[in-house]
Amino acid sequence: MRIRAFRFIALFEGVTTILLFLLAMPLKYWLDYPALVPPIGRLHGAAWLLYIAAMVFCLPGHGFGLVGWLRTFVAALLPFGTFLNDPYVRRKAEAARQEEPVPA
Repeated sequence: MRIRAFRFIALFEGVTTILLFLLAMPLKYWLDYPALVPPIGRLHGAAWLLYIAAMVFCLPGHGFGLVGWLRTFVAALLPFGTFLNDPYVRRKAEAARQEEPVPA
């Protein structure tokens, strides 16, 4: 359940990146319409902070080693990185789920 929440937050962070880079910023620089940059920028900043907090609370116990943590952190720094990292997170979640003991 925690990993599902993390994946949702990662998706949200990725969508806010797209809105900022492909909507708000082009409108600002190409059409001289900067009004969308501050609210979408704040939303993206909040989503990024939520992503980092979700890493801390949702990923432990799902088989992420140091490389996995670094990869997942770097994904938040790169445009579209959270989308590219999602299959990795999904595989880790499935592997952790298969390792769970079956209740008797």
